[in-house]
Amino acid sequence: MLIRIGYELTYEFPMQTDAVFLLNVHPSRSADLVSPDGVVVTPFLPVHFYTDGFGNTCQRISAPPGRYTLTADAVIRDSGLPDVVAPHARQVPVAQVPDDALVFLLASRYCDTEALSDIAWRTFGQTPLGWARVQAICDFVHDRIRFDYQRARNTRTASEGYQEQVGVCRDFTHLAVTLCRCMNIPARYCTGYLGDIGVPPVPDPMDWSAWFEVYLEGGWYTFDARHNRPRIGRVLMARGRDAADVAISTTFGPSTLAGFFVRTDEIPG
Repeated sequence: MLIRIGYELTYEFPMQTDAVFLLNVHPSRSADLVSPDGVVVTPFLPVHFYTDGFGNTCQRISAPPGRYTLTADAVIRDSGLPDVVAPHARQVPVAQVPDDALVFLLASRYCDTEALSDIAWRTFGQTPLGWARVQAICDFVHDRIRFDYQRARNTRTASEGYQEQVGVCRDFTHLAVTLCRCMNIPARYCTGYLGDIGVPPVPDPMDWSAWFEVYLEGGWYTFDARHNRPRIGRVLMARGRDAADVAISTTFGPSTLAGFFVRTDEIPG
């Protein structure tokens, strides 16, 4: 299938401001692009691209005071298949976890494993190892947190999400990632496009979505604690330890987000 993806973001900078964005499709999906997802800044500013330590494509700008709009409009080819389900995938002992996956066992800014370790082991210590344990964590998080856009807070940690029992997709993901790490399962935070493809549409405005991947026997597998079902049409943009590593925008100075629009639509064919 073909999916149209894109966005229109408008920022107001009251003073000279440098900014870093994470807006491109992940390099692992770049070969699937039918038309490019290049960032266009209006009025024109040069964009410098670089690859961060997690392999994500990032963009840097240096903006004089003013109002700027960043846009992209692209088409990407997708298999049309739902997320892979591998119920027999076994957990990998820590001693056998690849070196580059060890960082995804550690605490990070929003994934405060120290605060949830005892809870994790009490809750999941008797569950079967591997895929079934990760699914049990997803079921738990899906049932514990109530989705509410109005209660979003960009400082909420996993343990706070556990206590407050409300949040948005990033909160579901942070809690699930943290509980997996507590149980010695490498887990990494993902962000990208996820439209209402193959599911009933929801009335909420389209936004980017968060989900996670875990390392089990055979490699990395996708899980989604918010929706808690295999989905069609995920388009990965970035991976990291948590939301701090994959922020859509980071501004080094005052800024106001004056406009926000994201598109993810299947192209009929």
